[in-house]
Amino acid sequence: MTGLRRSPAAEAVVVGTAPPFDPELGAALAALGDASRERLTPENLTAQRERDAASRPRPTAAELRADGRFAVEELSVPGAEGSPDVTLVYARPADATGILPVLYYMHGGGMMMGNAWSVLPKILRDWSAPLGLAVVSVEYRLAPETPYPGPLDDCHAGLRWTVGHADELGIDGERLIIGGKSAGGGLAAALTLLNRDRGGPMPIGQLLQCPMLDDRLDTPSARQMSGVGLWDRSSTAVAWQAYLGDRYGLPDLPPYAAPARATDLSGLPPAYIDVGSAETFRDENVAYAHAIWCAGGDAELHVWPGAFHGFDSVAPAAALTREARHARTRWLGRVLARSRRG
Repeated sequence: MTGLRRSPAAEAVVVGTAPPFDPELGAALAALGDASRERLTPENLTAQRERDAASRPRPTAAELRADGRFAVEELSVPGAEGSPDVTLVYARPADATGILPVLYYMHGGGMMMGNAWSVLPKILRDWSAPLGLAVVSVEYRLAPETPYPGPLDDCHAGLRWTVGHADELGIDGERLIIGGKSAGGGLAAALTLLNRDRGGPMPIGQLLQCPMLDDRLDTPSARQMSGVGLWDRSSTAVAWQAYLGDRYGLPDLPPYAAPARATDLSGLPPAYIDVGSAETFRDENVAYAHAIWCAGGDAELHVWPGAFHGFDSVAPAAALTREARHARTRWLGRVLARSRRG
């Protein structure tokens, strides 16, 4: 494929066949049939968007309120200079009192799909309610219509507004966690780097679920998992090309565009990184955690055995999904407990 490169280090690694799927997850994947084998291309993007929207219908604010269990509000806030306003979806447990910590979250979808609403039911159920956590989900503009840095600018502008209006939102801007999944995890990592370097709001933690970090696509897992699972190297290449536009393939790409390009990961908040052993992002995620440790930082890394990209959405009741969900919740609880005032 045009634009794919291999580093000397990657060439030196002997890459075998793909790791086996966890039996329970493999059965769930097989049940998807042909849909699990279709790869993203520029030509089928419109159809893929329609299929994604149908499989993850966007809930209304009334549905997210879940019979009054949550307070939910859609906000329109100023974007970056010269950019349109950014939509934020703000939610918190309706019975929570006082100032709450906040999770600032970016949805997945390869930078080209997804929305700020569809991710919220699980976040509210798994994290907001049990942890007393407010959530702000960002509706960033999508590629290829809006390439880098537009989506990151939207996330940055929304974050600055959220922290600047913490008092009226009833949140603690100093107990902020930045998080995201897949492409949203990459945005979360990039936003954390950007805040460090620009002196912006610094989170107490970064929650990176199978983040999309490396545009170079030359890791052993990227090659090993080609054609395997829901999302592979070819789909990732389409996503990076759409997101980076004319910058795709440049040797001096900034780390805010692709966090794996960062050479300095010092001074970052604790990170939670999880990924499957049988997915294309495995090695770039492991390398990112390793780089944080080498810089003297704190990273909790989970590589779920036999898991493919998006396994927890495909098989929500699987044992491995339950274990992964509990591990994320425990990490969030520990980070929040350490940050508690008084």
